[in-house]
Amino acid sequence: MELPFAESWKIKMVEPITKSTREQREKWIKDAGYNVFCLKADQVYIDCLTDSGTGAMSDRQWSALMMGDESYAGARSFFELKDAIEKITGFKYVIPTHQGRAAENVLFSALVHEGDYVPGNSHFDTTKGHIEFRKAHAIDCTIDEAKDTQKELPFKGNVDPVKLEKVLQEHGDKVPFIIVTITNNTAGGQPVSMANLKEVRKIADKYGKRIVLDSARFAENAYFIKEREEGYSNKSIKEIAKEMFDLADGMTMSAKKDGLVNMGGFIATRWEDWYEAAKAFVIPFEGYLTYGGMNGRDMAALAVGLDENTEFDNLDTRIHQLKLLASLLDEYGIPYQRPIGGHAVFIDALKVLPQIPKEEFPAQTLTIELYKEAGVRGCEIGYILADRDPVTRENRFTGNDFVRLCIPRRVYTDNHIRVIAAALKNVYDRRDEIKHGVKIEWEAELMRHFTVKLKPIE
Repeated sequence: MELPFAESWKIKMVEPITKSTREQREKWIKDAGYNVFCLKADQVYIDCLTDSGTGAMSDRQWSALMMGDESYAGARSFFELKDAIEKITGFKYVIPTHQGRAAENVLFSALVHEGDYVPGNSHFDTTKGHIEFRKAHAIDCTIDEAKDTQKELPFKGNVDPVKLEKVLQEHGDKVPFIIVTITNNTAGGQPVSMANLKEVRKIADKYGKRIVLDSARFAENAYFIKEREEGYSNKSIKEIAKEMFDLADGMTMSAKKDGLVNMGGFIATRWEDWYEAAKAFVIPFEGYLTYGGMNGRDMAALAVGLDENTEFDNLDTRIHQLKLLASLLDEYGIPYQRPIGGHAVFIDALKVLPQIPKEEFPAQTLTIELYKEAGVRGCEIGYILADRDPVTRENRFTGNDFVRLCIPRRVYTDNHIRVIAAALKNVYDRRDEIKHGVKIEWEAELMRHFTVKLKPIE
């Protein structure tokens, strides 16, 4: 008989988690202003809020951690990290930062100015926030098919070349770069094909523009190219990753995702002028050039993590859990963004709760119900995250309204995945009883979803 799937790692250390009662959870979520970001971690049973910095490090990483060089300037750990990044990406110039949004802050401070237009594929929250903070415009050029959650396309994260060229034709002199997010988180963790990256490169060359890859989940994107794109099945993840980066000019990286560390990030580029421009901001914002915002030990662990997570078995084990969760949701008839992405399953809240008006934030309502049901913390990737239009101050209701269920790397077992699915099924089975959503009581002007205060509509 065929052997069942088994993880490519074994467990060496465990951390206890605590169950709670529904009565407790109802009080806790009320005290948190119905914002799951404001819950205490001890109030969560299974945490699917994010895969950012929530993974488990390997024995090799813990060993590297102990060997980290904490020298202020010229630390050995920096050069280990620089060598690892250059080997995978080909980029010569590397600047460490404390996380991905810091990398954006440093690079965008150098490159993005008021009135600029930055086209890309569904800029994620911090990316869009850093662009709009500088009074520039983030222009979404994702393919339209990404909005149809039930349509099966292997690369729903792709850039629409017609949309991209239109932006460049109309605003070319005000476009500092093109940004491509791999994988496309906002569209449901959807990958970008190598063919699409080549097409974007061709358009960029035509208009004399450079390309930045938002690379937080570049290894997962490479995995899907290997699995889904013709001509890549026999190539290694490292070979595919190198080919992707060969088509770009630079990258920002939240190493808390595919770098397998709990804190860290970096900028890398092949262009000395970008490196020199960014240097002016990394020292006042982050730290010296050879540590940025990172400890030496964290740089050492990241160098190992990048190597480990560009191996097929590690990625295959991770994405197996996403496939398991998706198969259970299929069994229960629960709609999600198809096909699955690499780090999360994105539940289509508009289909689960069609009776909730968009003004009452269906995905946030479903997120709250899932937490109350079983202590499972998901995250709204939808109308609250979309913020308001910076000019009209109207809510932006044009995209999808998702509940994102992120799976931390090397943390939960398949049984935890089954609990998540069962809890969601229980909510789905009583979905018609959910008559009202939530309203905003208080919000920040930018990136409001982290701190927003909400109230149920009675």
